[in-house]
Order: sequence, then C-alpha cells, then structure tokens
Amino acid sequence: MIIEVTIPRTTNERNGDIMRLQLAINVSDLDEAVDFYTRLFATEPVKIKPGYANFAIADPPLKLVLFENPAEGGSLNHLGVETTTAAEVVAAEERLRADGLATTGVDDTVCCFADKTETWVTAPDAVRWEYYVKNADVDAETAAPVSVAAPGPWAADAGICCAPGSEGADEGAGAGCCG
Repeated sequence: MIIEVTIPRTTNERNGDIMRLQLAINVSDLDEAVDFYTRLFATEPVKIKPGYANFAIADPPLKLVLFENPAEGGSLNHLGVETTTAAEVVAAEERLRADGLATTGVDDTVCCFADKTETWVTAPDAVRWEYYVKNADVDAETAAPVSVAAPGPWAADAGICCAPGSEGADEGAGAGCCG
C-alpha cells in the first residue's frame, strides 16, 4: 500500500519559511549518509553535530533529519510537520485533540540542537509524529535522540530525548523532541 501525504506550501510572510514534511531516519554512518543525501537532493545540510544532521530541502519541501544509530541504520525514527510559527503548533494540537487523538500537549523544549515548540501524537503501528516549530538553534544537545523501538516519544524508560524526568522535559507533559 502506498500512502501519499500532501502538505500545502504555506509561506510565513515574516521570514519566508515554508511548512514542510519532516522525515527522521536512523543511519549507520552519518558521513556516508550526509554525502548521499547532499547529492540526492542537491542541498547541503543546514546543521551537522556529532551523530546528527538535518537538511531543509526546498524542492520538494522536506525537513530531512539523520540520527547516527548503527544498530538501527536504515529505519524510520519518526515523522513530523515543521511549521513556521508556534501558533500553527497550537492550532494543530487543538485540531488533533478535537478529533479524538491523544497528544503530549504543546511544550517548549530544547532537543536536537534546537529550541522548539512541539506536540507529539502516535499513529497506529506506533508511528510517531511531531508538529513543531524551531525557535532557535542551540549549541548543545540536552538528551539522546529518540529510539525507534520506543512505544512513543515520551516513554520515560526508553532513554528518549526530553522524556519525562530527563533534562529539558516538563515533568507532567511527557514531551518528546528531535526535529
């Protein structure tokens, strides 16, 4: 079965940013993956940190995030929608809850070398999605990247980025991260 997801190209008049679909994958060798995806999309990464890289691809509009994870190379980490404002994250979270989907609630967090506003939801078959906006880049990572084996991005016992009880997490919100 093929599933197509279309995200409209909405442009933020403030700074020209566009909303884009996010694909976060685990890779065995970060340098090799960066080289491949740079050539595949004719786009240099916007951020490279130890064990982490991300691309803001204009055409097609895609945020590609790579996590170096040799044990799970080639697997899906999570999916997301990068918005252009925190208001869009809040609106998405309100719509998801109104439609009966359980979310983490909207939370501000620092993860994956970014200060972000985000909400998470888990789809059938444990596919994890985040709606987020990157507010600013940060130099240091506050927690380990999300593990694909975890049942949700907020699983406290799975060593997950910004899970409840980890540094940078709101104890009650159970926020996930990594965008």
